[in-house]
Amino acid sequence: MEQLDREERMKAWNEIEKALMQEKIDLFRAEFLELHPYDQARIFEEQEKNVRLLIYSYLAPQEMAEVMEQVDSDRVVDIIGEMLPEFAAKVLEEMAIDDAVDILNDLDDKNMVASFLTVMSKDASEQIKKLLHYEEKTAGSIMTTEYVVIREDMTVKEAMKHLRKEAPGAETIYYLYVVNVDKKLVGVISLRDLIIAEGDFLIKEVMSERVVSVPAGEDQEEVAQMMRDYDFLALPVVDFQEHLLGIITVDDIMDVMEEEASDDYSKLAGFSDVEKLNDTAIASAKKRLPWLIILLFLGMFTASIIGRFEETLDQVAILAVFIPLIAGMAGNTGTQALAVAVRNLSASSSNEKINTKRIIWEEAKTGVITGTCCGILITLIVAFWYKDIYLGGLVGISIMATLVVATIAGAFVPLVMHRLKIDPAVASGPFITTLNDIISILIYFSLATTFMGLLTN
Repeated sequence: MEQLDREERMKAWNEIEKALMQEKIDLFRAEFLELHPYDQARIFEEQEKNVRLLIYSYLAPQEMAEVMEQVDSDRVVDIIGEMLPEFAAKVLEEMAIDDAVDILNDLDDKNMVASFLTVMSKDASEQIKKLLHYEEKTAGSIMTTEYVVIREDMTVKEAMKHLRKEAPGAETIYYLYVVNVDKKLVGVISLRDLIIAEGDFLIKEVMSERVVSVPAGEDQEEVAQMMRDYDFLALPVVDFQEHLLGIITVDDIMDVMEEEASDDYSKLAGFSDVEKLNDTAIASAKKRLPWLIILLFLGMFTASIIGRFEETLDQVAILAVFIPLIAGMAGNTGTQALAVAVRNLSASSSNEKINTKRIIWEEAKTGVITGTCCGILITLIVAFWYKDIYLGGLVGISIMATLVVATIAGAFVPLVMHRLKIDPAVASGPFITTLNDIISILIYFSLATTFMGLLTN
């Protein structure tokens, strides 16, 4: 089934809507279920609540589960909440275990979670409860228990028979993980190697013992970096005794990477949590206000610095014209250095040592080059424009010094936070911009005060 573009989905929905509104259930099901689950989800999300309620009555829990696995994560909790509790519980039960756990973790009403678990089958409920115990954003919280495991003492023929039996309920079968009699992870074998191996060979004779795994408490971002580095399609999760607990698949890692990128972007933009499409104005304001209040006080501090140089401004009023230029340049170059530093930190693996000195040294050299070029250029422009070489020199030197210091600050702050085990993305763009405003104003007016005699002659 091929995915449709928006126009094609609208055409498909027109046909589906006719069948839905005319209560032609068989026709609706034939048209809707013919679509790719991604397109089913996109069409489903675009409908009003009353239409979605009608769709619930026409689809079985297993069919609705396939749709829910493709629904945007920002909306899935609200949609689950509008279903009848019994139906929602059955839908969650039919979903991939890790996807169901993600939804239940996002539910604020823990009584609702308990209600869903009570309605589910005992087997599904127990599997979900095990995963709910793991801390959010860890390997344990994103792993699935729907995988195929084989014993090392099986023959290839026995393993193939076991695979055919277990494969329908597994999330992936490209890798088969091997355990010993104590259920400890001892190896891995690819589906390809299993197929071409002789039937009477033992699994331990054809498996690879070089299996990479992660502990259940590992941070999900570290897991994503490991899967990226090794190009894995799946990664086993173990406890402290190397017992196999579950696996993490590449589709879950893609979700993690999107989540981490959104989280970092929100911090760089200056608010503490990712805003969702369906957030109310009050919810969005709560997430933005803490940083804005901090920046407000920093801005007042900047204003007080300017006030301290009031006498300098009174004597050379033209200096005020260049305040936005110098402060803006400082903010821009600081944000650029910040982005490079955070990217370098994000790109490095947990086992890779960050060369702090090298990063700062390279940024310092970049600041000197960019500062010198911009300083010379602005000196010539201001000297020609205002017919004052001393004013041009002051602005040019201020720009040069500001860009050097701001670039170093932009790189230094996130590196320090990384050393202190604080998320470097907290060194947000607005914070660096405001900090560099203070630095640039101090440099500019300190130089102006020092060379006041040349400016007033």
